[in-house]
Amino acid sequence: MARTKNRGMETLHYPKTRKQWNLAEYVRISKEDMNRGKDDSNSIVNQRKILDSHYQEHMDDFITRATYCDDGFTGTDSNREDFQNLIADIMSKKIDCVIVKDLSRLSRNYAEAGSLIENLFVRMNVRFISLAEGVDSYPNPDSVSSIIVPITNVMNDHYCYQISKKIRQVFDIKRRNGDYIAPFAPHGYIKDPQDKHRLIVDEEAAEVVKSIFSMFISGTSKHSIVVYLNDHGVLTPSAYKKSKGMVYKTNFSTDKPLWRTKVIDDILINRLYTGDMVQGRRRVKSYKVHEIENVPEDEWVVVEDTHEAIIDKALFAKVQEMLKRDTRTAPNKKQLHLFSGFLKCPDCGKAVNRGGSGANVRYFCSTYKMSRTGCTMHSIKHNRLEAAVLYAIRQQVYLAVSYSDTVAQINLAPQRKSLSARLEVMIADKERELAKINRYKQAVYEDWKDGEITQGEYRQMREDYDKQAATISTVIDNLYAERTKSENGVDIENPFLSAFRQFENIDKLTREIVIELVDHIKIYEGGDISIRFKFADEYRRVAEYIEANTQTDTQRAAV
Repeated sequence: MARTKNRGMETLHYPKTRKQWNLAEYVRISKEDMNRGKDDSNSIVNQRKILDSHYQEHMDDFITRATYCDDGFTGTDSNREDFQNLIADIMSKKIDCVIVKDLSRLSRNYAEAGSLIENLFVRMNVRFISLAEGVDSYPNPDSVSSIIVPITNVMNDHYCYQISKKIRQVFDIKRRNGDYIAPFAPHGYIKDPQDKHRLIVDEEAAEVVKSIFSMFISGTSKHSIVVYLNDHGVLTPSAYKKSKGMVYKTNFSTDKPLWRTKVIDDILINRLYTGDMVQGRRRVKSYKVHEIENVPEDEWVVVEDTHEAIIDKALFAKVQEMLKRDTRTAPNKKQLHLFSGFLKCPDCGKAVNRGGSGANVRYFCSTYKMSRTGCTMHSIKHNRLEAAVLYAIRQQVYLAVSYSDTVAQINLAPQRKSLSARLEVMIADKERELAKINRYKQAVYEDWKDGEITQGEYRQMREDYDKQAATISTVIDNLYAERTKSENGVDIENPFLSAFRQFENIDKLTREIVIELVDHIKIYEGGDISIRFKFADEYRRVAEYIEANTQTDTQRAAV
């Protein structure tokens, strides 16, 4: 078939007698092509010009003409709106001829392109024309089977792989540099007009975020927060952005979007509000499979203190602890119960639930409530439980204050100041001893090589020196550990001491205090309780520190 060059494309010449077709012109450009702006030949306008020129030259061959356009869609994604419309029209036999500027416009997925051209189009008797490659299945069906078609499809596929790889690398570098790369800023922030990769606080929206955290930490349920925001006419994040003329995206088409529990959840768990940049929580599976999957938390990219915080990190940590609890409320109740999510049965391990009302509120094992034979009652009145927990917390507070004074006195003692220096001397002595043993081992080896001792004598002496070296190395490791412990020491800002001291004048138990200090409470049969406080490891460390240093001082005094 003769061809002549025209505008860089191959012009196809046909016999004078031919069938007439229902033509579909398909054009496509990806977001990446648009953003790079380097390939003007692939612009939608230019594709249309090329296809229109071909149509004008051969319009007598076509009965109808329709254009299908996907603007901003990658060729590896088959879920393109007009592409799917084209396939549907082919299946319904409205279209029997498809023309594209080049093979990459149809698809950059090698397997999909081959399936379309070699299977679907053939089965449905669809004529396929690709101008750049000179492919036309009518009147030359062999043209679609020429080596140029699969080679070009493979090259198009590989091109997408390389582009995807480069884009991912660029995004990864930006994330690790702390650059914000998402298209929309989270509620409470806007993108810096001077640098779109930086976040700055939007004061008006930030107040809403603060109020959500404040209500939740005070014990208000997420459902009640939603009701409050909707009842008070507080704009949702998408509605707020729309009202300010900002770019936004929403999955809800309603004119009056409402707050939903999912939105509250997303705000409460978003660490970005603490000033830390957290990105890479979701990703596309591959350059061909465009499904979104969650990324394990240990693979997230976190860069601390990249922007101004809206929520204090300590408050954020408390909220995360609360979210782990069973925070359901009773029907028609807005506030969470004081001990909700904290009570356990020591026998069956299940939760202890609340029942009754007013002065008769009691707690019962949830297993017992469902089956009298499953467990025993483990009942206790609310007033008694509250008083017992308050008393126990006061005792811990008193202990923390007392320990703080003792630790301060220990740290001021002259013996503490000289301990680290003494350990340094001991470590240096042992390291010199170890070096001497190693020199002896080397000398024994040389004596054996020179024939001054037998191989048996060498082995015996080497084993003896190895044992001595191992013993000394263990002593050195212990001295280093003791030095580290001494340097770290304990001060009055220890987490256990700080956490309990702040409630020195506690006179009433609140849910915030319970969340701050208590891990869980076990209710035993007969009404006894045991409380597992947080910072238990730090408490033991402080107690051991005080005991060790007090014993040392007493021993010195005795001497």
